Amino acid sequence: MESLNFMHHTHRSTAFKRAVQAGEFLVTAEVAPPKGGDPAHMIQMAATLKGRVHAVNVTDGSRAMLRMSSLMASVILLQNGVEPICQVACRDRNRIGLQADLMGADALGIRNILALTGDPVKAGDHVDAKAVFDLEAVRLLQLIRKMNQGVDCNEKPLTDGALDLFVGAAVDPQCKSWSGLQSRFERKIEAGAQFFQSQLITDFDMLEKFMDTIAAGYKKPILAGIFLLKSAKNAQFINRCVPGVNIPQHIIDRLAKAKDPFEEGIKIAAEQVQIARQLCQGVHMMAVKREDAIASILDLAGVAPVNQLVSK
Repeated sequence: MESLNFMHHTHRSTAFKRAVQAGEFLVTAEVAPPKGGDPAHMIQMAATLKGRVHAVNVTDGSRAMLRMSSLMASVILLQNGVEPICQVACRDRNRIGLQADLMGADALGIRNILALTGDPVKAGDHVDAKAVFDLEAVRLLQLIRKMNQGVDCNEKPLTDGALDLFVGAAVDPQCKSWSGLQSRFERKIEAGAQFFQSQLITDFDMLEKFMDTIAAGYKKPILAGIFLLKSAKNAQFINRCVPGVNIPQHIIDRLAKAKDPFEEGIKIAAEQVQIARQLCQGVHMMAVKREDAIASILDLAGVAPVNQLVSK
C-alpha cells in the first residue's frame, strides 16, 4: 500500500496552489464520483485530463444526487496521479462529521478543498433524506481556517497537528442581486477563500462587470465555469433543472441548426474559454459524462498543456 504514504509531514504544496501563487492561467475540470463501487469510468475520464488541467474537482452530492463520497473519490484520483480539488458541502454532515472528514483529507494528501453550502435535498434523488446544514459555506471556510491554525471549531487544540488545506469557494457572477453577490464574495474572502470557481457562465458582460467592480481589488483568482453543451435539448434541460442558469436562445438556436451539435458545443465552449481568458485568471471546465472532450476544447481555444507534476 505504498500509495498511502503521502509524506504527510513535509506539507508539500499542491501543484494547483503553486500555479495559483505563480499567477498562471488556471485550468480545472470537474468529474462526478461513481454511483457504485467501481471507479473505472471516473479514472478513465480523469486520465484524459492529465497534463491539461492543474486539478480536477470531485463533486460532493451535486444536485443532491447520490454518488460516492467526494473524499474517497479524491483519494482514488490521487492514487492515479491526478490532483483533486475535493468539494465539501454542508448538506449531509454536521460540524463533527465535517471536521472528521477534513482531518482525514489532510492526512491522505487531499489538500485542495472547495467549501460549498450544498444543493437542497428536494432537488435530488432522495427527497425524504434529512438535510443537515449545520454550517453553510462561509462558516465552513471559517472552520477550515481554524483547523489550519491548529484548533477545532470550539478553539480546542488539534493535538495531532494543524491541517494544511488550500481552500476555495464558489461564486455566481450572474447572480440577480448585485449587493448580495458582493457581500457574500467579500465574506468568503474574509473567511479565508484563496480561489473561486464560478457557476457556468453564459453572460460574459456580467462576468466582466463582476471582475471590474467587485473582484478587482482582491487579487484572488476567479475561474469562470465553462460548460460543454451537447445539443439544444441538453441546453434546454440545463435551463430547466439548474438553478440560476440561463443559456441564451442564440446559443440554443446555434446548437439546433448545427449538422453535428456535439462538435458545435465544443466550438462554443472553446470560444467561451477565449473570452474568459481576457477577463479572469482561469477556467473551470464542466463536460458532464464527456470529460474526454475537454482536451479538444482547450486545444481549439489555444490553451497550452499545463506543467502538472503530481508525485504519486
